[in-house]
Amino acid sequence: MKLDEQILEEKIREYRTFKSCSESTLMGLCETAGADITQREMVKLACGFAGGMGGTFDEGTCGALTGALMANGILNDDPALIKSNAKKLFNEFKEEYGTVRCDIISKKGEDKSPCVDCCVFIAKKAADLWEE
Repeated sequence: MKLDEQILEEKIREYRTFKSCSESTLMGLCETAGADITQREMVKLACGFAGGMGGTFDEGTCGALTGALMANGILNDDPALIKSNAKKLFNEFKEEYGTVRCDIISKKGEDKSPCVDCCVFIAKKAADLWEE
């Protein structure tokens, strides 16, 4: 599946002004791909992953990555492909940022300046994977 990366980035940047990383990434990917899931369902699914996990900013996985992994599951039917893609996305994110931990990336939630770029980065990586 081919996603328009410009539209994807615009959606994520817009959502990230008022939504969490997990919500913004999931919604941007699913909406750009035309997934059969409502915004309300996506917010309910992703909101617990905000701020590392439940807004703790403590050792939890970055919401940008968890949002992309949720979208990966929604947009793919093959469990083996979902797992393979998840591993690739995890590794790409960790290589780029040196960690997958929200508390390290956001300085325990005190500096959210890298957040939107994390969302865009991993969403584009997911889109690239799905295009292969």
